[in-house]
Amino acid sequence: MTTFQEARAFLLKHRSDYDAAVKGFRWPDPAPFNWALDWFDAELARATESRDRPALWIVDAGSNKETKLSFEALSRRSNQVANFLHAQGLKRGDHLLLLLGNVVPLWETMLAAMKLGVVVIPATTLLTPDELRDRLDRGRAKVVVATQDQVAKFSGLGGDQLIRIVVGATLKQEGWLAYEQVADFPQTFNPDGPTNADDPMLLYFTSGTTAKPKLVRHSQRSYPVGGLSTMFWLGLQPGDIHLNISSPGWAKHAWSCFFAPWNAGAAVFVVNQPRFDAKGLLATIGRCGVTTLCAPPTVWRLFIQEKLADFKVSLREVCGAGEPLNPEVIDQVRAAWRLTIRDGYGQTETTALAGNSPGQKVKVGSMGRPLPGYRVQITDVDGHVTKEGEVTLVLGAERPAGLMQGYQGDDGKLSGADGALYRSGDVVFADDEGFLTFVGRSDDVFKSSDYRISPFELESILLEHELVAEAAVIPSPDPIRLAIPKAYVLLVAGAARSSDTALSIFRHLHTRLAPFKRIRKIELVTELPKTISGKIRRVQLRRLEHDNDRSDALRGQEFREEEFPELQKVRPAGSAEN
Repeated sequence: MTTFQEARAFLLKHRSDYDAAVKGFRWPDPAPFNWALDWFDAELARATESRDRPALWIVDAGSNKETKLSFEALSRRSNQVANFLHAQGLKRGDHLLLLLGNVVPLWETMLAAMKLGVVVIPATTLLTPDELRDRLDRGRAKVVVATQDQVAKFSGLGGDQLIRIVVGATLKQEGWLAYEQVADFPQTFNPDGPTNADDPMLLYFTSGTTAKPKLVRHSQRSYPVGGLSTMFWLGLQPGDIHLNISSPGWAKHAWSCFFAPWNAGAAVFVVNQPRFDAKGLLATIGRCGVTTLCAPPTVWRLFIQEKLADFKVSLREVCGAGEPLNPEVIDQVRAAWRLTIRDGYGQTETTALAGNSPGQKVKVGSMGRPLPGYRVQITDVDGHVTKEGEVTLVLGAERPAGLMQGYQGDDGKLSGADGALYRSGDVVFADDEGFLTFVGRSDDVFKSSDYRISPFELESILLEHELVAEAAVIPSPDPIRLAIPKAYVLLVAGAARSSDTALSIFRHLHTRLAPFKRIRKIELVTELPKTISGKIRRVQLRRLEHDNDRSDALRGQEFREEEFPELQKVRPAGSAEN
């Protein structure tokens, strides 16, 4: 029988040996296990070598205030929160809507809820009242924990049965309990019984890039234990200071601001800025001795606009996640810091399931190989194994611990992660060494003249142009080719939305793309539709294009390839027109 501690120790031992880690790793057996009690409290908060180390370090750039809490202190404080919640009537299986930014009570409440067996619904503070109503109704929340700036959104929501707890209120809020009352409760906690591996623990609402958000349910095992794969990919070690740049309410925050660092015994490092400031953040990373960093592509693109070599950092590992990184970003970071950004891949439905792990060859543009504990197949629409197809997980006896329990329907039943296989909806290309390269969502990839077109590939080329800040490629209906690639382009500040700009972008594309992939239309816009997690909603642009609605506020100035005769002289080397 493999324990959590044994599985963790194995991955730490083989952190730089991918082959040995994949071959020898075994998920811990699904025995009763409460990560907050049996790992965080019993090990990290008690062991001599870890209990006094920083577990959480928050830097508030706006006020120049810093907060550091040890593992032992967080253990005691989360016990107080657990006792407080229990006193309000919360019991095992109840649902709690967590609506906090990067403040200490977020981590205390997460730990407390796990100890009680309460199911947490993490949510972003950007949600509208209608979206909160959906979370409360479909999530069946019994209690909400929110900051004062969220209180007004709940007017008319939740009814009299909803327990409301406010964090940091300067004045008494009618109908709300002050979170600060937790200080009056005991610092020791006694659970009401054992926690089973399949007890529900988290309910995530997906970001909804293509449809109404689904409810993803994770167990007391899937994210805490499954987070061992994320720890391995990030390259975390005991005593590290780990900065992950993501917002609360999304799965990546739980991945890398909670489970993976604390699985390793590393400190969670957070920088709160009133507005994102790349220069200020880089200076803080250097000043505070951050050793490991994970950031989304948007942040890395902002970082490289600064002179990175001027920032003296203690970084050992740098990673990217959310969407694949462009090679140009990776090259500039390597030139400045002699560190290679290691891409990784996973979903809200999983922990990290593929990645470029420490010490291994990194193929720029690839999101790496399957991580220990994940058996991945690439399959076509008929389920046949292929080189290019959908990322599919083998279940049954090889089911990875980090996979969700399933999508929870309105009737409480689960679906989507049962049977022999789990289909991710993400399309990749697998080379002969097993490295995976992202192609796109299965519903984003389209055909033009019978050629398969990957929006991400074309967007990557667009982003190489100095005037392009963001881009989204979608199919535009065409009577001859069925569809042609069209790009909606957001320019950098100060760039003119003009025919000269469009021509410059077209010329760049003509030198970098084969004719069958050529973008035939460019629309220069002032904004791109996004989910509240920041992902571009290509589905909305597809609909816009299909309906040919020129009155929509998202529309910009469209330019067609055939409008520029001078483009006929621009050809990729060795190409021929299709």
